[in-house]
Amino acid sequence: METTVTNEMEFNRFGFIAVILLIVGCLGGLTVGLGAIQDTFSLVAVVVPTMITLSFLIAVAPMQWIMIAASASVFIDIILICYYLLA
Repeated sequence: METTVTNEMEFNRFGFIAVILLIVGCLGGLTVGLGAIQDTFSLVAVVVPTMITLSFLIAVAPMQWIMIAASASVFIDIILICYYLLA
């Protein structure tokens, strides 16, 4: 099962890259705009996973690495967006 999903992601690499770039980039910018820029720790917590994901995209890393980095980045962004909306 896992090899089928991985093969499908590798086959449709450029479609996944476009979607990942849009989601990770917009969520990172939104998180910074909502308040992560005021705190150094929050800014680093947003920028590092986002830049790692974007670096993997540019380096044409395996899709499995890209998906793990993108998932971590989106998870952190959503947590911080919820925090800044409730604070």
